[in-house]
Formats: sequence, C-alpha cells, structure tokens
Amino acid sequence: MNTKLVNSKEVNFDGLVGPTHNYAGLSEGNVASLSNANDTSSPKQAAKQGLKKMKALHDMGVTQGILAPQERPDMYALRRLGFTGTDAQVLEAAYKQAPALLSACCSASSMWTANAATVSPAADTADGKVHFTPANLTNKFHRSLEPDTTGNILKATFNDENHFIHHQHLPDNDHFGDEGAANHTRLCGDYHEVGVEIFTFGRYAFNRNKPMPSKFPARQTIEASKAVARLHGLSDAQTVYVQQNPGVIDQGVFHNDVIAVGNQNVLFYHQEAFLDTELFLNELRTKFGGELHAVEVKTEQVSVADCVSTYLFNTQIITLPSGEMAIIAPMHCHDNPSVKAYLDELVTLNTPIKQVHYFDVNESMKNGGGPACLRLRVAMSEQEVNAVNQQCLLTDAKFAELNTWVDKHYRDQLTFDDLRDPVLVTESRTALDELTQILALGSVYRFQQ
Repeated sequence: MNTKLVNSKEVNFDGLVGPTHNYAGLSEGNVASLSNANDTSSPKQAAKQGLKKMKALHDMGVTQGILAPQERPDMYALRRLGFTGTDAQVLEAAYKQAPALLSACCSASSMWTANAATVSPAADTADGKVHFTPANLTNKFHRSLEPDTTGNILKATFNDENHFIHHQHLPDNDHFGDEGAANHTRLCGDYHEVGVEIFTFGRYAFNRNKPMPSKFPARQTIEASKAVARLHGLSDAQTVYVQQNPGVIDQGVFHNDVIAVGNQNVLFYHQEAFLDTELFLNELRTKFGGELHAVEVKTEQVSVADCVSTYLFNTQIITLPSGEMAIIAPMHCHDNPSVKAYLDELVTLNTPIKQVHYFDVNESMKNGGGPACLRLRVAMSEQEVNAVNQQCLLTDAKFAELNTWVDKHYRDQLTFDDLRDPVLVTESRTALDELTQILALGSVYRFQQ
C-alpha cells in the first residue's frame, strides 16, 4: 500500500441528539423503530447517553468530535406541504389533518450520523483531500429533509478548503438512494495508508431483474455508491462493491452496519450479510493486499434475529492508543446470553479485537440506532485534525458545557401530543442558536438566515 499521510488517526464525530427526540415508528424495515412507535421518549436522557459515550471514548484516548442536530420541528417543510398561518396554527392543523407528516417533520433522526454522509480520507482520494458527500436519504421522507442542513453543518465543522472538499448530495431520486456511511466501510493498514473502500448496496436501480428484497425496501443503490466513489476520486483498485443479502434486509437489516462493521484490517460480519460472500472476500483480499482479519459470525453462533435485537454489528470497533482494538457495544449485547458468550470468546481469538466495552444507549436503541449509528468516522492526519473547527472537538470542558446546555433546554419527556406545542419550536430554536455559538458554527440553520 502507498503512503500519503503520516500520524493519522480516526476521529469519531457523534451526532448530538436533538431536542425533539421522539418515537414515531417512521422507519419501515427497522424493527426496533417500528416496535417502539408512540412510546414516551426522553430527549434529555437520550442526549446525555450520547454525550456519555463520547466522553468515554475521549477518556480512552480516542479523538472525539461533535456534530450538531437538525432544526426540528421543520416548519419550512410543513408550510411547503400546504399548512399555513402562525407556527401554532401550522402545528395544530398538521396534528389534526396529517399526524404522520407532523411526526416526520419533528424527527430527530439526524442523531444517527452514520447516515449523515460518506467520507473518503485524503490517503484514498485523487487530490489528496478529505471528501464529504451528504447522504440524500431519499427512501424515508423524514430523513430526506436533512441533506442541505447536514451539508451546512459539515462545511462549518470541516471548514478549511485546503484540506476538505464538500460535495452536494446526490440527486433526490430513489434511483440514487444513498444512505451514507451506514453502507460504507473503509479497510486499511494504518490509517495513513491507502485503503480499500467497501460500498454495500441493496439493489440495482436500473436493472429490476437483479436480486432484491421482497418485504422491506433496499435503500442503497449501486448507482449511488458508484457516483459517490466518482465524486471522491477513488480508483477501481481501491473500491469494492458488494450486494447486501436481500434475505437479511427482509429480516430487519435495513443498513449494512446492522450486519457488518470494519476497522483497519478487521472485517467483522455475519455469515448471512452478503449475497456472495466468497466472491466478495476474494476481491477484497486481492485489493487489500495486506493481512486481513475476516471475522465471520456463524448463524449457529448468533442468529440474524439476535443481531438485529442486540445490534451486535452496529457496534463501533475502535483502535486504542495501545494499538489494541475494542468493541463499543450497547448493553443489549451484554444482556443477550448468546451474544455475550460470543463476545467473551471473540476477545480470546487471534484477532486484533481484545476488549469489549458496554454502554447504555437505550434511548437510541429503541429507535433503531446503536453505537455505530451515532458516529461518522473520519480518518485524518494531525494536520487535518488541527484544520477542523476546534470547537467541534470534545474536551472535558466542552463535555461539561454541553451537558449544562442539555439540562437548560431539553425536556425530560416527550409524547406525540407534545409535538403540536408551539413552545417546542421556540425551545428548539433557542437551544440550537446557543449551540451554534458553543460550537462556533455560524448560521447553519434556516431560522438563523
């Protein structure tokens, strides 16, 4: 592998949970999201659980970043859909006439920043810069509202044009359905080395005769994956395209990061994850070139159902300063006997994974997002890390400041009926306006412009 950068590291940028975090069951194909629809949520607890995980990784020696949430309720979308009058009148009319639309326009789903964008580090790109393409998320209306603001937030976070390139999201059409890093994995030796970027897709948009799921939608198209690779200037020798097994999509594996995860030279995946595993691994090994640890979990060890309910693969694999790898897992993995037994055995095997740390992210899990959903991974050199907006990197002081901010602005509980409260609009905008000052983002939201 060629070397372009030195002293590189992977930085996890976690999404802050927004003030309107609620359970609306908006995500078809996401079993947890659907099963917890209309439960009472706790925005304050959700935000604090996310911050606690960020702080824990920071304390482990991992550089940790923060990404701001979307503006919600999305009053602009509601007005575009025909609701008129004051904010109170718009919310009340939407509540009575189109409650599903109100739920969608209040979704805090941007907390799952694995869907925010696809990122290619400078080591892989033709121009030697870090490239970002926001995901268009066309498959779900509530998420399709995000890309423009996501792009604003990414530009304000990675705000040095000498190091970072920002692309517009792909055309807003299901033929180019793009779900971001949830269907993208980068493998490498050290982070500064040229890597192999794996794009996992669910279907061919322009060829309906190819395999595809029958129950739940395949959200990522191969056409979208190839477009992102072109935008980022990736060579054919650095890219692998693999189709997700349609059968596991129909079992609730709506993104590849629910059934596989990678870090450096480790690919951790379930036996049923891919449509043609042997062909995929042969191509991957050829292009990777170095020592690759392909860690396969057999169905007889952990069922797909247990993978979905515990998010065994929606865990983070991080490289600690010691060089060992650790899995960051939700408590659901600890509480499931077969999954816990598997992880206990995994750390004894001949792989770089030697630790497992469990975290309570239940507010996120109930909506179908585990630890890996909450973060966007960006491999950067020290020089590039220094070029990031430094107010978006977690420190002990920033952690304390953000917890105080959450305590000040977030509600302890939120129900569907609360979404029509016009005070929630004021609360959310006040909180986000203050957050943009804390993170030095400038005016990234429409209400600020």
